Amino acid sequence: MTQRVDVERAFAGKSVLVTGGLGFLGSNVARRLVKLGARVTLMDSMIPGYGGNRFNVADLEGKVEVNIADVRDRSSMDYLIRGRHYLFNLAGQVSHIDSMTDPFTDLDINCRSQLSILESCRHNHRDVKVIFAGSRQVYGRPQYLPVDEKHPTQPVDVNGINKVAGEWYHLLYSDVYKVRAVSLRLTNTFGPGQLVRHNRQGFLPWFLRTVVEGGEIQLYGDGSQMRDVNYVDDVVDAFLLAAADERANGKVYNLAGSPPVSLRELAEQMVAVAGRGRIAFVPWPPEKKAIDIGSYYGSAELIKNELGWEPRVALRDGLERTIRYYEKNLARYLDEPTAEAR
Repeated sequence: MTQRVDVERAFAGKSVLVTGGLGFLGSNVARRLVKLGARVTLMDSMIPGYGGNRFNVADLEGKVEVNIADVRDRSSMDYLIRGRHYLFNLAGQVSHIDSMTDPFTDLDINCRSQLSILESCRHNHRDVKVIFAGSRQVYGRPQYLPVDEKHPTQPVDVNGINKVAGEWYHLLYSDVYKVRAVSLRLTNTFGPGQLVRHNRQGFLPWFLRTVVEGGEIQLYGDGSQMRDVNYVDDVVDAFLLAAADERANGKVYNLAGSPPVSLRELAEQMVAVAGRGRIAFVPWPPEKKAIDIGSYYGSAELIKNELGWEPRVALRDGLERTIRYYEKNLARYLDEPTAEAR
């Protein structure tokens, strides 16, 4: 059995920078780091529509430092990276649809900004450990299931192409410049703090908002497409484990959920947990059908065997926690937040 590193002790007193720190994943990572005794700085550009929200860290007031800055700003990165033990590189543009309608912005944020971050590390602090939020979107349409890390990368949209490039920059700098880096390829992740204001950042948060509001979940086709999903606490566990374990340096790992579930089954569970909402089957919009990948679910055997990670939160439990959170706090996520909003 793989020996897990002691994450509970790895971050005590350590200085950590989290980019995208006011977003969904960044705020959840920050919360766990604070509990472990780390000194945490959150960096977020608060670009409208991208998910940054001060409310996500309202409970961390006075426990973290917040810096409103863009990762594309080299001077800010040069300053903020100094003296850090860890960099959780979570800032990015994640909308597949937006990447197709505005490819140059996606290129700028998911490629150029990654080079800027890594150049700041190379020139100012090579000892930092960088944990990059990759994406299962890099695989494109699966040639076999479950998808493992040996599967070819053949993205079907601009976002997937740029995420591949961003990931390879990290692996290159890890190999050539010895800036220790690891990439975790996320699958569909859900939980408290997720952007639910629009439907351009994945189906999961939009489905969750819909059932909380008692609306109609629209499934394209017959809803038989398979997906694997991860509750955010499991994803945070993986990020902390990959940061603390030197065996992860220079590696790429799938964060696959288990077991896979059809979109219809997933929607039915959401409606059951919420006690409201309904499901309808509708034709595919042409612009979404063009970049649909069909069924996808991955294998997490590599990270399980090498680092000892596997998802632990059952789908039903994760849905319960998430739906209860938004039943209480949905209003905090409907308006576009500002950098000053509390």
